[in-house]
Amino acid sequence: MSSFSGSVAMITGGNKGLGLEVARQLGRQGIQVVIGSRDPASGEAAAAKLGAQDIHAKSVKLDVGKAADVAALPGFFQKNYGRLDILVNNAGVNAEGGGWQASTAGSITLDQLRQTFETNLFGVVAVTQALLPLLKASSHGRIVNHSSILGSLTLHSDPKSPIYRTKMFGYDASKTALNAFTVHLAYELQGSKVKVNSAHPGWVKTDLGTDAAPMEVKDGAKTAVWLATLPDDGPTGGFFHDGKSLPW
Repeated sequence: MSSFSGSVAMITGGNKGLGLEVARQLGRQGIQVVIGSRDPASGEAAAAKLGAQDIHAKSVKLDVGKAADVAALPGFFQKNYGRLDILVNNAGVNAEGGGWQASTAGSITLDQLRQTFETNLFGVVAVTQALLPLLKASSHGRIVNHSSILGSLTLHSDPKSPIYRTKMFGYDASKTALNAFTVHLAYELQGSKVKVNSAHPGWVKTDLGTDAAPMEVKDGAKTAVWLATLPDDGPTGGFFHDGKSLPW
């Protein structure tokens, strides 16, 4: 078991795909995991699946865009655990369609843009702020924002970069903004025991990544799991994939 054994972790959008795998890998380290799911039945089924693997798992109804769901989170953790040590902001959407090679800056609708930011940024901020008092009280608080290399302005502006021809404006911009939240929150929490980092999982075979992706889910989860269990001398305010820093 890791030094985080017995800790409590919250994973938003944890009922399937990357979120579920992050929960599984954390649970195998003896961490108690809580799965946030918009559909309670899906969350309960995912928690039961983890429980069958001897992982301590619960589920909680959570639509990150619904204020009532977010407001109920602190009470849930106080009642069931009395603590929270790890938050993995995993829930995310791409409302644009048209394939990952599309260029949408001139065609995306404001409704699509708002829908994307509602989950990928505003929901992250709301959940994090609601749970921040509990995370500050932890002896090893960790916040991981599941971002994307597609949020890198440095790589988007470099014709030689691998993402140069991928310009899904709403999704990309939401991840750029999410990275800004990481930087600002890490600055605000400097000197505390809480570490805040952005994780790029890679292009992974999920509902969002599609079957065309080259990476398996178990490999895509590794970066978030690493950042969620960083030692006390680990980095904060960074953007990482597979142990390496990415350019903002």
